[in-house]
Amino acid sequence: MIRIASYIGLLVGLLVLVWLIVWQGIDEIFELLSQSGFSLLLLPIVWFPSLIAAVISWHYLFPIKRIPVFKQLFLSLWMGRAINTLLPVASIGGEIAKARLLILWGHPGVDASASVLVDKTVQALALVPWAIIGTSLLVYLAIDNELAKLIMLGTFLLGLGIVGFVLVQRAGMFGFIARIIGKFNTSDGWGKITNNANDVDILVKEIYSEKQRFIISIFWRTLGLILQTSEVWLACYLLGHPIGIIEALMLKSLTSIITDIAFVIPNGYGVQEGGYVMLGALIGLSPEFSLAISLATRIRELIVDLPGLLYWQHVEAKYLLKKPG
Repeated sequence: MIRIASYIGLLVGLLVLVWLIVWQGIDEIFELLSQSGFSLLLLPIVWFPSLIAAVISWHYLFPIKRIPVFKQLFLSLWMGRAINTLLPVASIGGEIAKARLLILWGHPGVDASASVLVDKTVQALALVPWAIIGTSLLVYLAIDNELAKLIMLGTFLLGLGIVGFVLVQRAGMFGFIARIIGKFNTSDGWGKITNNANDVDILVKEIYSEKQRFIISIFWRTLGLILQTSEVWLACYLLGHPIGIIEALMLKSLTSIITDIAFVIPNGYGVQEGGYVMLGALIGLSPEFSLAISLATRIRELIVDLPGLLYWQHVEAKYLLKKPG
């Protein structure tokens, strides 16, 4: 069901993206991009520190004595992000891949599963301060207080949903699901699966009990989001319409929130572009310029995410070749 929704979302998003580009004029948009030339390749470089911050954040969600080395965390997060970005997996498939990669590299499945589950929660929690920052700047700039109220309401509802998700995890989500399925599955191996699920639940509770490490993890995730502002600021500069860091921060924050809310649309195709057009207009950016900013930031998908997806295929193929027949 999720996969079908993702495919539908992908089709709708691409149609919206194409419509926006045609509506504003293909020639004008690509003329803006072409004028900047190869300098736009700098955008993935200034974005890169946010990936490092995400790795550090995830690092804090493992048992202290069983933390994977930085290289493994970096590679699995890079590949998982690439999957979530380029494939219609509703931002879930990449998380599963992250856990699987760590298991392939010899780490306990319980550690990998629990850390990925809590990391997904941390990603969602980081959106709350990120949304507050963007909304506060919207109010500070005295641009659109009504929009600010709507975003704050959405942020409040998001926060309630996250709290509910955390409570479900702490109540033993995996074990509960396994026991329910076990009532309809009488196979000999299901007992082991139930036990493993219970172990994941126990470790999840332990991770949440380490409040200081959990809060530090949220801090690093939020910092990573803030660091992405440099990408928007530099894109505007390279495209010939410099904006202030406050405007860039507001633009990146609220566009990201809008895109994340529409997670069923892979990579926010169309949604991100619509967000830039709507929010860019509030700070005096023309629609074609706002679309050019969005498309410029998508260069990262070719430079960073596509190689990540290809490397994931290489790792999986290598494992299958080694796997005994």
